[in-house]
Formats: sequence, C-alpha cells, structure tokens
Amino acid sequence: MLPDLSRPALDVAPLLVGCRLQAGPVTVRLVEVEAYEGSADPASHAYRGRTSRNAVMFGPSGHLYVYTLHGSVCCNVVCGPEGTATAVLLRAGEVEAGREVARARRLAHRGSPLPDRDLARGPGNLCRALGITAADNGADLLGGGALQLLPAERCAMDLSTGPRVNVSTAADRPWRFWDASSGSVSLFKRHPQAANG
Repeated sequence: MLPDLSRPALDVAPLLVGCRLQAGPVTVRLVEVEAYEGSADPASHAYRGRTSRNAVMFGPSGHLYVYTLHGSVCCNVVCGPEGTATAVLLRAGEVEAGREVARARRLAHRGSPLPDRDLARGPGNLCRALGITAADNGADLLGGGALQLLPAERCAMDLSTGPRVNVSTAADRPWRFWDASSGSVSLFKRHPQAANG
C-alpha cells in the first residue's frame, strides 16, 4: 500500500523508501529520499512562496515536481494538503526492471559503463535512468499514466536518517531517509557554506 501523500513530507518521506517508481520500461526501487517542508523549511524551493518554477509543489499531492539543478533534472513527490508546498526529493534507487534501457541512458550521458548500483544513484542519475525530463513536471503519479508510484514489496530494509545532502540552510535537520542495506545510496556531502538549524 502506498503512503498517504496528503500528509506532510516529513511523515511521508520514510514511508517512500522501498516504494517503486515506474517510467515506461524502467522501474526503480527508491532507497534514498529527502523531505522538504515548504514555508517552514528555508532549504525548500517553496520557502519564499509560490513562483512559476515551484507552482506544482503547491498541490495537489501525488504529482511530480521536476526542476533542473547544475544541468541535471531532479524530481520530487508532492505531499501534504493542497497549498502547503511540501515535497520529497527522490535521491537514489535500485533499478529493478528495464536495466538495459537505464544503462543505455546513463551510458549516453556518462560515456563509460557503470556498475548496477550506480545506475540510479543520486537525484540526477535517478531521473536519467528513468528518462524523466522537465516535460514531466506536474505528472500525476497516481493516475495510471506513463509515470507511476507503486507500493513497496516486502523485503528486509535498514532504514536510517540523517542530514540532507549539500543544502546550505537548515543543513543539520535529519530529514534524509535511506535504506542502509543498499549500495545505491548516494554519498553524503555537506555544503561548504552550510548553516545549522
């Protein structure tokens, strides 16, 4: 069963670890996510209010918020009541289906082969493996379309929590959640100008 996405991102994030995201032939099991709490979170894109860039974050829940950072596409699951702008960044996953498609997409970007654990490791690589682009901004993940959020399957998992990766504000909030038994979790990197709080 999928988590109730109408709840705040901080409640939803740990429950998304183990869920799967399917985009056409590729399915990824999510192994690392980060919560962003809108106007209550200075690291959130929605902290200063609604803009044309972050409008999808303001609802409804269950849609995909896609943005570009340093030339890479990243994606988030929108959570919470409509208007609250909370979302969960999808940081890393393990490719469960469509591995050769994912590998070809990553090879086209990187130019050299990768081990399976690295195919969807990191938010930009996860989007590359799934073929997610800026055109997918606003996609309904629960509507049975090309992009679908699917429930977790029963498997052993070692859920851990800690600070978010490479954020410069609210850097020490333990709002990153990951399956410590997975080799696909990204490496932690603290932002050089990170502020506490």
